[in-house]
Amino acid sequence: MSSSIDPLVETELSERLQISRGTLREALRQLQQEGLVVTGARGRLYVRHLDTKEIADIFAVRAALESLAASIVAARPDRATIISALRGALDRMSKAPREESLDDRIEADLDFHRLLCRSADNETLLHTWTNLEGSIRMSIMYAGRGKAVGNMDTDRHHEMVDAIDTGDPHTAAQAVRTHMDWAASNLVA
Repeated sequence: MSSSIDPLVETELSERLQISRGTLREALRQLQQEGLVVTGARGRLYVRHLDTKEIADIFAVRAALESLAASIVAARPDRATIISALRGALDRMSKAPREESLDDRIEADLDFHRLLCRSADNETLLHTWTNLEGSIRMSIMYAGRGKAVGNMDTDRHHEMVDAIDTGDPHTAAQAVRTHMDWAASNLVA
């Protein structure tokens, strides 16, 4: 895991952000828990920078979590209600104007994937995915706008929803793994 050259200095950051050092310390602790800030030599904090292996690793874990969520949702008796909600999230993604900020587009995409994980009704799965969310966001931004937007293609997302809608957990899980494999490859290409 690589990091920036310059350490994050509490006194400078608290002055620049006009917040107390205690508030800053708590924010930095949260960023460390999310994996966005790392500890370097002599306990100094640095902004985390991802390499291609780390991005591939993040998406492998993400694929495992989301394919499990998809297989659970595919087997649920209330699957039709969840499918409707997922299609609604996709509609919001597709209606997002192309000029919209990358952050907004990433949020719309992550809203869809978070909804999939939440719909599995498995608190451990959702908690684990949520803890990975900062790294997911960072890996998408790392690749630049063109590749990031390519990952947000709604047709590929509809393929996942259609697979879940079949009611076959294996088909649903495989569709998510295929989606994640493509997304990771696209980001590091």
